[in-house]
Amino acid sequence: MRYVSIELNGKPALGVRNGQGDIAVIGDESLESLLAKGTDLATYANNRTATQTVKADDAKFLPPLSRPTKIICVGLNYADHTAESPYEQPDYPTLFLRVNTSLIGHNQPIVRPRVSDSLDYEGEVAVVLGKGGRHISKDDALGCVAGYSIFNDGSVREYQFKAPQWTVGKNFDATGGFGPDLVTADELPAGAKGLKIETRLNGNVVQSASTSDMIFDVATLISIISEAITLEAGDVIVSGTPAGIGWARDPKLIMRDGDVCEVTVEKLGTLRNPIVDEA
Repeated sequence: MRYVSIELNGKPALGVRNGQGDIAVIGDESLESLLAKGTDLATYANNRTATQTVKADDAKFLPPLSRPTKIICVGLNYADHTAESPYEQPDYPTLFLRVNTSLIGHNQPIVRPRVSDSLDYEGEVAVVLGKGGRHISKDDALGCVAGYSIFNDGSVREYQFKAPQWTVGKNFDATGGFGPDLVTADELPAGAKGLKIETRLNGNVVQSASTSDMIFDVATLISIISEAITLEAGDVIVSGTPAGIGWARDPKLIMRDGDVCEVTVEKLGTLRNPIVDEA
């Protein structure tokens, strides 16, 4: 099942993709609410009657979850990306948090902040949890996954590297592209493994890899994170980016007003965001 969150008549609405790729609206309850109630998203839409159909080209997309319970991001999870960074490869996941106000939906603009000209792209797979807990075993971890989506971890590099903690540079408003769909786990390989992930800036391929290249796979991430943090239904884990970021290039490749960044993940679709300057 492929769920989308859209704005309809000025209010959030929940839909699913039909066979033509358009959106059958099935209600106004958010995915956050459904997940919190333990709803099985793989079957939920089968018992709902569509109230109307919206052409995908006409839809105003919201992030699949606009207010996740937690957004836990993973840095340095592809060896080739670590090699292009100023860091040694760690033997423990590099974790940081994002906030809800940084999220934007498909086709909505990523905003280049007025205080810095160092906005970079990072194409990633987002993991959405349907249940959680503490001390989750690796064998049980994938049973916690409700589905997967696409993320562009837009990073303001100048601010990311102002301090040892990356928090500020990863949390500027409207820099985290998320969506368009939440695809339920039953439609994908276990742990979303073996999927091609590709980022394009203005049509040019700038990142290309396989999710099999992750150093810490999805099950391992869930298990390790839950050693310290109680995971919950509605949490999002953003699983890391491969090599090719703009900041590592010579000359640097920075996103600017008028650019378009697209992240495509096999079986998940394409997340597209234009870039605009902050007003």
